Amino acid sequence: MISFCEIPNPMLKVCKFGGSSLADANQVSKVCDIVLADPARRVVVVSAPGKRHKDDTKVTDLLIACGEKALAGGDAEPLLRGVVERYAEIQRALGLDPALAVEIENDLRGRLALDRSHPGKFMDAMKAAGEDNSARLAAAALRKRGADASYASPAKTGMLLSGEFGNAQLLPEAYSKLRESLSALPGTTVYPGFFGATQNGDIATFPRGGSDITGSILAAALNADVYENFTDVSAVYPVDPRVVPGVSNGIVEMTYREMRELAYAGFGVFHDEAVLPALRAGIAINIRNTNDPAAPGTWIRPGRDPNPGQPVVGIASDTGFVNVYIDKFLMNREVGFGLRLLQILADENIPYEHMPSGIDNVSLVLRARNFDAAAEERVTARVRRELKPDSIQVDRGYALVMIVGEGMQYTVGLTARATRALAAAGVNIEMINQGASEISIMFGVLEDDRARAVQALYKEFFNP
Repeated sequence: MISFCEIPNPMLKVCKFGGSSLADANQVSKVCDIVLADPARRVVVVSAPGKRHKDDTKVTDLLIACGEKALAGGDAEPLLRGVVERYAEIQRALGLDPALAVEIENDLRGRLALDRSHPGKFMDAMKAAGEDNSARLAAAALRKRGADASYASPAKTGMLLSGEFGNAQLLPEAYSKLRESLSALPGTTVYPGFFGATQNGDIATFPRGGSDITGSILAAALNADVYENFTDVSAVYPVDPRVVPGVSNGIVEMTYREMRELAYAGFGVFHDEAVLPALRAGIAINIRNTNDPAAPGTWIRPGRDPNPGQPVVGIASDTGFVNVYIDKFLMNREVGFGLRLLQILADENIPYEHMPSGIDNVSLVLRARNFDAAAEERVTARVRRELKPDSIQVDRGYALVMIVGEGMQYTVGLTARATRALAAAGVNIEMINQGASEISIMFGVLEDDRARAVQALYKEFFNP
């Protein structure tokens, strides 16, 4: 058997397949077709099986429900059986060894029997079962098709993560460990996405959607030529088709910075944190469609030549934000005010998204999921006590709408066009913020105005 390092100057593609690509036996067969069609695709990252149809439930969601039921002391058996049957159904339809389904069931039952004294650790072990067993199944499917394919364990290959269960980060030393272990493996390596192991050997997961991150990390570790990310769309579209129906022209090429901004602001096709490893390694990302593998997809590269006639490459939006508005006369003269404000957030373990400010006021834009009623009560009490503002106001129900494009920094009057379009659509701008790089402008609007805002901006910049 020949390993990566024994092949002189081989081309290497790391390809990741999302949940829709592993949802059933037919989709798994498509994955096998794609992998076998190109010998350069020697590292395959897989997600847990996704929805088979609109009303279906993702395996990860079933595992979360199963774990939560167990933590609450309830009967998790029906949910566990549902997960077992999802894998067994694929095993049977692909004609794989029935022992594989038994192995998967034993793995799931073993996880459910783990110690529950640390809920976060227990839930990460449960969630990771989706990708882990998906990789075992995909490797078996490739072997049945004649490929020299093997499952690789993140713990054994060096995917070292921090101990922030549910929100883990890669440890820097992981890259060299991954490079050494994976380069020595023969044939095609099938790698589970979404999770790794702490230095103590505990399973830890990236944020939800973290299989994109896994693929990017492996591409960077192996210095791959391309990182292919297969999903269920043929390209990245300039706007969410669910918000603006009829969008058909995908983005041919975009930069890392553009993708990062758009992914952060709501583009669900690619995880925003997955851009960084590929960016640092200078590896091109190609978004592809499992159901239409001949389509060229969207390329994400370090740079591109902006189109003078099309300064905006995409419009993204997301809901679930909170605006904390703090007002204090002569705030700008008070040395350390901002530092003390951010220290309060740090003490409460609350990240902030944006922080637009004036001479006498500042706004903190936070994710609502990180700022529940209890957190709001603690933070506002500390702000009043320690910073003594004239007023503090918390407004929920915010959406962020962002227009992004490398060409924006060279375009005069772009902000004026955007604000006129929003005004004509009857959308009130609650907040506006432009990044220092000048490739994005963010508008804060009420959630009820989100769709109208996106539609108005799309019409202005893409369909005037």
